[in-house]
Amino acid sequence: MIKRVLIIGGYGNFGSYIAKQLATNSNIKLIIAGRSSTKAEELCTSLGAANPPIPFQMDIEGDLDQALKAAQPDIVIHTSGPFQGQTAFVAEACIKHQCHYIDLADGRDFVSQINSLDQAAHAQKVLIISGASSVPCLSSSLLDHYKREFDELTAIEYGISTAQHTNRGLATTKAVLSYAGEPFTTKINGKMRHIYGWQGLTSYKFKKLGNRLLGNCDIPDLALFPDRYPTLKTVRFYAGLEIPFIHIGLWAMTWLRRLKLFPSLDKIAPFLLKTSRIFDAFGSDNSGFFMKILGTDRSGNTKNITFELIAEAGDGPYIPCMPAILITSKLANGSLDISGAMPCMGLLSLKEYLDALKPLNISWSVSE
Repeated sequence: MIKRVLIIGGYGNFGSYIAKQLATNSNIKLIIAGRSSTKAEELCTSLGAANPPIPFQMDIEGDLDQALKAAQPDIVIHTSGPFQGQTAFVAEACIKHQCHYIDLADGRDFVSQINSLDQAAHAQKVLIISGASSVPCLSSSLLDHYKREFDELTAIEYGISTAQHTNRGLATTKAVLSYAGEPFTTKINGKMRHIYGWQGLTSYKFKKLGNRLLGNCDIPDLALFPDRYPTLKTVRFYAGLEIPFIHIGLWAMTWLRRLKLFPSLDKIAPFLLKTSRIFDAFGSDNSGFFMKILGTDRSGNTKNITFELIAEAGDGPYIPCMPAILITSKLANGSLDISGAMPCMGLLSLKEYLDALKPLNISWSVSE
């Protein structure tokens, strides 16, 4: 039976890539949804889908119940952020209409609190998944895979450095700026401690990219991992911009925000996004991800593993799309038959994730 898959924000950066990957699946009929019917129609025409896709005009802030009733989806993929400050009203509506739900949320509270819908999702026999993205899906699949090589995990340090030429949308920019200069907690040396967004200036040397500047970022993992991996004493996540001047400029503005001399930086996201493009000539289309895993081996000796992933030719933004693609495909072919509401952890193996990246300009390495 063909599954109707509604992609909210279907012609956006993430939504369009997900649509292109799912379009060839004969078990899926896509519904490309967004505020612009013209953009939805243009994408539908370009897909060359196995089953003719449907353009669908909708605004999640409008009559969502009526929209879902009209579209009649079996699965909803929600890509329309920013998710920071957004409630789970789309997921709740999906439960009401008995359709599965997957989002690409990176908001800490949004993802970590999705299990509050678990009982309702079970009752309606639907699957509600939040955070089907690089974090916490890829990050947790790495830890789940490599923890078998440790007697005890004690610390992880990881981060993402985005390419200057990344096709960043306004919603993504607002999301990463929403906590710039704002306090949040993470586990350091066994205790939850306050740190500040985009501060903690540091750097990491990628094998293929060289040194990239990084700063503290707030993600769902910081709330989820202390419970999922209870032996961890330290969880540090960073993100960075490729061009040092831009990264340092953002770091400087976070101090103004921290001292209450500046409004929340997401309020000026359109200006900052436009200004950043002035420096495109000095950047590249290469992004990087790394994770350092520390602990002890079975003999009690110190052990560490470093995983590096490099995305070239502008393929970095496709990495966070893979969980939604893979899970939707499983639901469509009947190989995933569970219900409930949960963050996207333990649903994909590291091998499944990396195998899906192989056709792209993406490589990875592991060192000890």
